[in-house]
Amino acid sequence: MIDITNNTTLYNSRLATTTINQYQAVTDTTSTTTPPSPTTTTVSNLARQLSEAANLAETRDASLSRNELAHKAKTLIDQLIGNSYDNNKLQHDNEVPNTDDPELLARAKQATDFVNGMGSNPFKGMSRDQLSLIAYDESGSFTINERRAAWLESYDQEEVWRRKVVAQATDEYNRTGKLTNFFTEVLNHYKELPAIEQSQYPEDYESQLQQWIDLDFNYITHQAEGKGSNPTSLIEMLMAQGAYANKDAAKTESDNVEVM
Repeated sequence: MIDITNNTTLYNSRLATTTINQYQAVTDTTSTTTPPSPTTTTVSNLARQLSEAANLAETRDASLSRNELAHKAKTLIDQLIGNSYDNNKLQHDNEVPNTDDPELLARAKQATDFVNGMGSNPFKGMSRDQLSLIAYDESGSFTINERRAAWLESYDQEEVWRRKVVAQATDEYNRTGKLTNFFTEVLNHYKELPAIEQSQYPEDYESQLQQWIDLDFNYITHQAEGKGSNPTSLIEMLMAQGAYANKDAAKTESDNVEVM
């Protein structure tokens, strides 16, 4: 079994520290007599929200097993792209943050506009770990449509990475007959994911990738210990796994998820 809880405790702690430091730096800058600009206010609010979300994620990840975390992820994804979201869409579109802060209200409205096909994603370009904190946050700090927008941005970034790595894998195979660099890239990508996203992959995902890396198999000459596999099938298998492998499949699977 892959122990993802211990590995992500340090990860979430560092992320929380980073966002706290960012928030404090902005606060120190804006504590003068000069009124803060709207952009500065937005950054400080978001940094605070991300810091709180990171602390909550650390507590959640430490209290759940891998299987429990995977079930939790499915439930939360259903809230964002599944039947739960569709059945409550009017409520989600009318949801506003419990605040009178104009920046937070504006961001929530932008997220609602975006998920309804209007305007840009307020979280576009944010890092994957920050997007995950927003998407899987249950504190109410973010509206459902904000969380959906964050999930969709993360999905888009994952799709860009998948297209790139598949192209690299094809090139590697054509040049060398191997997929060792491809497996290494996929493994490194997996290790960088937060625990709640790792939990959505097969439990032996990391060990299987490491075995293929160690094997360093040539699929043209069949020179390696053990049995080789068809390279195309291996690429397709790996790309069909994980939280963002197939958005439609994730939506369909949500039919069988018990909403907590």
